[in-house]
Amino acid sequence: MRVPRIYQPIALSAQAQVSLDEDGAAHVGRVLRMGVGEQICLFNGDGNNYLAEIIAAGKKSVDVQVLSCEANASESPLNLHLGQVISRGDRMDFTIQKSVELGVNTITPLFSERCGVKLNGERLDKKIQQWQKIAISACEQSGRSVVPVIRPAMELRDWCAEQTAALKLNLHPRAAFGIGGLPRDNQRIRLLIGPEGGLSADEIGMTETYHFTDVLLGPRVLRTETASLTAISALQLHLGDLG
Repeated sequence: MRVPRIYQPIALSAQAQVSLDEDGAAHVGRVLRMGVGEQICLFNGDGNNYLAEIIAAGKKSVDVQVLSCEANASESPLNLHLGQVISRGDRMDFTIQKSVELGVNTITPLFSERCGVKLNGERLDKKIQQWQKIAISACEQSGRSVVPVIRPAMELRDWCAEQTAALKLNLHPRAAFGIGGLPRDNQRIRLLIGPEGGLSADEIGMTETYHFTDVLLGPRVLRTETASLTAISALQLHLGDLG
């Protein structure tokens, strides 16, 4: 049986005794119905796995003894920053969950001319918190021990203008080559994915101004969430650790 993985945003070390936070205790105690003597795996984002044994379990609290610390080698050699224009409904949730499973390191939600999603103030802050929780859950499921950062939402132009040493990519149906044509020495990528209606002509021109490289995925028009995951998979296959 697979040992359940639980994220805990605290310092962890071998032999330490830890009380799980409210979410962790509820999942272990009420959802998984685990008890004293059973083992779980903790991680806090530092890249390590911490095997722990339950030493006390109640309805609202779970205490564990950390048994060992082991480096987790699940991270891709490709550092990938996804700039995703916010999509409607649960599509954005899906994109974040699956892109984390595929190894993305950073996600910046973006607003563009054709975004179609109106979020600001407290509603936007709550969305960012929700998306960060989705990223954590995806790490628990996929075996990652480094939690990708969901950055505050930005305007597309501001994100494109940020200084970076990464290769900047934009999907374009009339690009001269696909992801397989990229040089293999690129280990830092910024990937821009537009909204359902695509980027406007002005926005496409703006990406050229900021030296984005246009790449082609294929002959079919993909939905925004499909495009994100297909491009990330292709990049991991070509430059990362898939395949």
